[in-house]
Amino acid sequence: MADERRGRDYVKQAKSEIEPLELDEVRDMIRRHEPVTLVDVREGDGWRAGHLPGAIHVPRGFLELQVDEKLPDKDAPIVLYCAGGNRSAMAGRTLRDLGYTNLRHMIRGFSGWRDASFEVVVPRQWTPAQRDRYSRHFTLPEVGEEGQRRISEGKVLVVGAGGLGAPAIYYLGAAGVGTLGIVDFDAVEVSNLQRQIIHSSSRIGMNKAESAKIAVEDLNPDVDVRIWTERLTPDNVDAIVSDFDVIIDATDNFSTRYLLNESAVRYGKPYIYGSIFRFEGYASVFWPAKGGPCYRCMHPEAPPDELAPT
Repeated sequence: MADERRGRDYVKQAKSEIEPLELDEVRDMIRRHEPVTLVDVREGDGWRAGHLPGAIHVPRGFLELQVDEKLPDKDAPIVLYCAGGNRSAMAGRTLRDLGYTNLRHMIRGFSGWRDASFEVVVPRQWTPAQRDRYSRHFTLPEVGEEGQRRISEGKVLVVGAGGLGAPAIYYLGAAGVGTLGIVDFDAVEVSNLQRQIIHSSSRIGMNKAESAKIAVEDLNPDVDVRIWTERLTPDNVDAIVSDFDVIIDATDNFSTRYLLNESAVRYGKPYIYGSIFRFEGYASVFWPAKGGPCYRCMHPEAPPDELAPT
């Protein structure tokens, strides 16, 4: 009984020290796009059931471990909430002791918010198998469940499934990119296998895009793999490029690079380019839609054939 009384006294004291906000006050702040950070301090199951629009997740059990990274500005306005209003007040007291100066908490918590029929964001629901597969991403603050959701909704096109494209395709598939496009007209040869790791001895003679599709689908059934087994040409490039978010150029010839660059510019897509020669490599991202140059800005014309190494 004494422990329960002390616990109630602690919660009561925390509530008296952290400024409360009514539900409609928080809703109005969201509507006005006020520069405030909404922090959900519930544990993972509560967050996954739904949360306030624009909120970030810092579970109270990991507050001291994650707060410096997720809330670097100790003077910025912060509104905390939990399920009912008790833990958010206690989290506010903890943050105040850690040096945060502009703290408030939402009374009645998420339960009151939901009962009032205010807007709720429900994150993507992951299967138990997906939770196991992407568990390391979920624990990274730079990715988390929201980052993995964006990865799983992404569409990436890789042109070339050779020395550059093979590892790119494999890692994108492992990461769980939702839609992965692969373009390659060439066939797998035994001499490819010492570096083009997505192919195998059993698939020698198979088209490289088809071989890569088999490897990715075996690695991660979550990925929708779409392939083109023909050459990229001015007649088909736009139809292929237009449906993807990011274009990765893993080809080995200048004519295809210029073709891809021009299509990426037309559709405002980021164009990621890489090339390699023996032990030298080069990679860059071109995205004129965001104010940067394009590939042709750096290389206005292809070098003569006799000067281009193979």
